[in-house]
Order: sequence, then C-alpha cells, then structure tokens
Amino acid sequence: MDLGLKNKNAIVTGGSRGIGLAIAKGFAQEGANVSICARSEGPLSVATTTLKGYGNFVHSMTCDVSDPIALHDYIEAAHNALGGLDILVNNPSGFGRTDDEAGWKMSIDIDLMASVRGCWSAVPLIENSGGGSIIHISSISGLTQSQRTPPYGAVKAAINHYTMTQALDLAPKSIRVNAIAPGSIYFEGGLWHQAQTNNPELYENILSGIPSGRYGTPEEVASVAVFLASEPGQWVTGQTIAVDGGQML
Repeated sequence: MDLGLKNKNAIVTGGSRGIGLAIAKGFAQEGANVSICARSEGPLSVATTTLKGYGNFVHSMTCDVSDPIALHDYIEAAHNALGGLDILVNNPSGFGRTDDEAGWKMSIDIDLMASVRGCWSAVPLIENSGGGSIIHISSISGLTQSQRTPPYGAVKAAINHYTMTQALDLAPKSIRVNAIAPGSIYFEGGLWHQAQTNNPELYENILSGIPSGRYGTPEEVASVAVFLASEPGQWVTGQTIAVDGGQML
C-alpha cells in the first residue's frame, strides 16, 4: 500500500533512539525526508548515519527541547533544511517520576511544554505546506492513575486533552492532530532494559500485567505513527491511541 509519504518532510524530536528513532526510520522507509533532534551529539550522529542509509534527505541537530529558544531555532532550521514541513512528531522525554518540585518541573518543562512550544513553531510552517499531521507521543500513564510517576502521568493526560483541542482548532487548516499512548516499551538503553537489571522485581511485575505476555517494541509504536501521518490515516484526528498489547485492559 502506498502511504503517500514519499518526499514529505517530517520532524521527530527525541529522535536519536527508542520510539523516536523507530518513527524516523518508519518515515524514511516510506520515502520521507526527516529531521531529528536530541540532547546528545553521540547518539544523534549514529542515528543520523542510520537514517541516511535509506537514501532520503536527513537533517539533525542537537537541541535541549526544554529551552524555548533552542527548540524554536531547531524547528526553523529543520524546516529550512527540509524545504518545508508536513509532519511534526513531538517525542520529548523528561519522565519526571517524583512528586516534588524537581519531578514536576521536569515533566512540565519537557514532556508538556516542549510539545506545546513545538506546535507553536511548527503549525504555521505546516499550514504553509497546505496542511499535514501532528503526532504527540503520550503514554498509557496519562489514561489512568500513575502512582509510581505522578507528574509524568498528569502531564501526559494534559497532552491527551490538548490533542483533542488542537484537532478541533486546526482542522480548518487541514492539520490533523493525534496522540499515541504507548504501554511499556523495551529497547536497549531504555527504561525497561535498565529495570531488567536494576529492578527485576518491577520488570517482572509489569510484564505479568501485559496480556500479550511481552514488552512492546519501538517499531510497533512507529507503525501507528506512520499510519497516522499517512494518506490512509487522513480521516483520523483528535484521537489518543493506546499501543500497549492490552496492558490497559
């Protein structure tokens, strides 16, 4: 099936590893041009080399998405390098865990406001391209109580709500807005890879609550993101889609 993504221009924040990199790869595999950002130059350089292997144009830039000016400058630079913008994937990852000033500040500055500010910069650019798609990476923590990570769950719930409001506001501009709420996703260097070694009790406890009997993969989240940005997904907007192997059931 032709997804209609060839020569489209996509930005993926937090695109150097895990879910973000898998989404960038998914777009590149479909013929899209991609820009990614991340805080650390090393993983970003490796990811950029990987993406260039698909034969499309790739742009990358280090960026602390919690810095409003740096984020705006990155999106402007990506837009100029790509020659336009059709797709924005907000995939910031602060993951504030603790119910204290530090935990809330991290979640609000990164998981929430980096997505909001990213949209402020990107929406006019997507509108100038004739419309497109915004995808927020949320979490199932925003769909239910989040006792282990109160700030993270609360700001992801805010993202889900913002998704609906944005979808309504931006529909007249032909911009669709959706969110993906991944369940527990396993990848090398990620949270659950670390927990497997450092907190095996938690790792096994979470695993036992997933009806499908395993952790998810970044590629399984990426396939949904690619669909949501594609022509076959053009009648989907304002939705938060859980990709969790039944973990919420």
